[in-house]
Amino acid sequence: MAIPGIAANAYATTARLGTPGAGLSKTIGDGADVKSTSFGAMLRDVVTDVAATGRKSDAQSQAMVAGKANIVDVVTAVAETETAIASLVSVRDKVIQAYEEIMRMTI
Repeated sequence: MAIPGIAANAYATTARLGTPGAGLSKTIGDGADVKSTSFGAMLRDVVTDVAATGRKSDAQSQAMVAGKANIVDVVTAVAETETAIASLVSVRDKVIQAYEEIMRMTI
């Protein structure tokens, strides 16, 4: 079944979310290799990746209708899209939860 591949893709996407934090080990050395990215740019990249995954799923579905694709490839692409969207929604919910918690803080 394609479940391990989907899980690996989801983990890779999640790992990319933490890439700026992974640069911490590089800053311990000389710090020359670290590139600064804003949270907005990182979020834009993730949303772009999710949209690309959706387009891939649509293309696979259209190819299946035309008789040019394998059903396993279509199901895998759709499952990857579902996983990517679920991950994005989860991150969105955590960001909203953090924002609400910050707004409840007393000054």
